[in-house]
Amino acid sequence: MDTGATGATIIDPELAERAESQDLLTLGVEEEYLLVDAVEPRAVEAVEEVFDFVPPELGEAVQHELTRGQIEVASPPQLDLHVLGEALRELRSAVAGAAEQAGARLLAMGAGPAAGPNVRIVDKPRYHRMRERFGDLSPGPGLCGTHVHVSVPDDETGVQILNHLRPWLPIFQAATTNSPLFSGRDTGYASWRSLMWERWPTVGPTPYLRSFAEYEQLVGDLEASGAMLDEGMLYWYARLSARYPTVEIRMGDVMPTADDAVLLAALARALVATLLNEVRDGKPAPDVPHPLLMAAHWRSAHDGLEGLNIDMATREPRPAWKLMRQLFDYVRPGLERHGDLETATVLMGRLRSHGTGAARQRAILAQGGSISDVVDRFARLTRGDVPEPAAG
Repeated sequence: MDTGATGATIIDPELAERAESQDLLTLGVEEEYLLVDAVEPRAVEAVEEVFDFVPPELGEAVQHELTRGQIEVASPPQLDLHVLGEALRELRSAVAGAAEQAGARLLAMGAGPAAGPNVRIVDKPRYHRMRERFGDLSPGPGLCGTHVHVSVPDDETGVQILNHLRPWLPIFQAATTNSPLFSGRDTGYASWRSLMWERWPTVGPTPYLRSFAEYEQLVGDLEASGAMLDEGMLYWYARLSARYPTVEIRMGDVMPTADDAVLLAALARALVATLLNEVRDGKPAPDVPHPLLMAAHWRSAHDGLEGLNIDMATREPRPAWKLMRQLFDYVRPGLERHGDLETATVLMGRLRSHGTGAARQRAILAQGGSISDVVDRFARLTRGDVPEPAAG
């Protein structure tokens, strides 16, 4: 969820100039995490105590989220995927360390897996206005996602890229599923966060838009309707950033490890680069009916990568992993152009071996583990303390 806090650092002019001169795209990643008790799997209202121990050099890279049981990090924009990965690992490690000093643990899961009382919102005027306007739309400790920012040359081009992105985002969502457990039970969905998040009035697939002027008009109309307080509450699965010259892909759960997030970022940049070429060539965006997109996103939330999804070209169900492989092959030239192909290939293999976060959580339960065991394991994965064996 975007609650209006400062996100990724503004792109350094020298970095932007280098990206433009080499015809490359910059990347930034935002991740939201849960805070849980040091021993039990329940959420804790510890965010202010955690901030007391966050290293000051991290500055605005660490932010509040909506509830007192959440915290958010934002990487600085990068061209180099390896540098991005190191930044995410350092942020996770530093914030996890601060959480432990505050008597809590950092947890990269999309929703709270254990039963417990609702966590209060952070005491900030904007959050109180959100609660007054929209009520209790996020029960539990909060909902945690991953947002990937990819640079675009201008807003008009960005809107056309949003149109081209629409049929690809369900498979991205399937790859990020990491919230099958909620309030002490398996919900039957790979991403229960997705179902809870859809309660907010502006959540859903990005509509097809003819121009940036139409984009701005619709944003204004939504604000006037009362469905959102401001542009920060435009919760489409992809949108133009209100603060940075980027397209923001934002429908996914937070992922278990920094490597998972790096893979998502690499594929997102390669996809935007591929689509940018199509926009420049004047290729029209696919005409995908909105109800079919809704069905595909529901399927993503339900099945993850372990089941089926909808092939938008044929409109037929296919194994989700085959669609993921199809995406990888489609964006291969973009991966090569940015020097990311080798890393993405290795990380894709690991994801195939381990499964999604949802599959990894369920594997622990299937082997006789408890929700406490799931939280223990995922807290270590979040921090990056342990290597991960293949699921199954």
